[in-house]
Amino acid sequence: MNLLVLGGTRFVGKSIVLAALERGHSVTVFTRGQTPDDLPAAVTRLHGDRSEGLDALGAATWGACIDVNGYLPRFVRHSAEVLRGRVERYLFISTVSVYAPGERETTPETAPLIELDDPATEDIAAHYGGLKVLCERAVSEVYGERATHVRPHIVAGPEDYTRRFTYWPEALAKGEPVLAPGDGSDPVQYIDARDLGMFVVHLLETGQGGIYNAAAPFSSWREFLAQIAAGVGSAAELHWTPATELEARGLGWNELPLYVPRAADDQVLMRTDTAAAVAAGLRCRPLEETARETLAWSVQQPAEARPRAVPLDSGQP
Repeated sequence: MNLLVLGGTRFVGKSIVLAALERGHSVTVFTRGQTPDDLPAAVTRLHGDRSEGLDALGAATWGACIDVNGYLPRFVRHSAEVLRGRVERYLFISTVSVYAPGERETTPETAPLIELDDPATEDIAAHYGGLKVLCERAVSEVYGERATHVRPHIVAGPEDYTRRFTYWPEALAKGEPVLAPGDGSDPVQYIDARDLGMFVVHLLETGQGGIYNAAAPFSSWREFLAQIAAGVGSAAELHWTPATELEARGLGWNELPLYVPRAADDQVLMRTDTAAAVAAGLRCRPLEETARETLAWSVQQPAEARPRAVPLDSGQP
């Protein structure tokens, strides 16, 4: 296939590009050229800012478009309309953050979505999930059955510039006591970027439309940290700390990434149902492998860029 990727030079986009190349497809990326680009020479580069237009695309056609960096509905709709007769399928990278909080055992693709009070807002930081909902709708309105939506969970793996998952292999690898959130029974979930990339390419190869939650199976925090420890060869002691105490000490998502307390409204997102994606071909590597290879990448980064573990007594008087 001949694929167009809107974005594609780092992390999720790069994983998709590399997966496509591995499967023998040709790839064109459309980027602003502001992110370091170490993609293989075989990739065709087009530079432009989608907020200013898509003239750099010329009159070329592709088998499919993969929209990795669509956050505002008006830009996504414009891209979809410009490419309507020039790509056979439009695959939009969305997020599990599209789901509205609520009481449910798991979150399937049919769960209620966020509805913005002000659909005209463009405050991505405040309304990330709600804006992604509108982006999905824009693509579906233009492409109908030729639209595919992938909703990834927290993305992990080498080259994760967010450092959310990376925090835990780094903390455990030091071998020192680790502050662990809750009592170990809360659920946690993620997706390796490389598995996400292969899944996206598989969906395009097989022509599958629809909506798919992309995540590894959810597990308990106790299982999650045990598997990471096994992956990085750690015997670090875990100090499980109740959510109420963490809150009192001012320790939340920013300090202990990926942890969503059981009482939180959006905790159900850590129990995302992936049955549809698995049936469509999603395959996830062992967590031990993701942890080991993420750590191997992280230790090569500058010291100031690596996550630092929260001390056991952090936030205490």
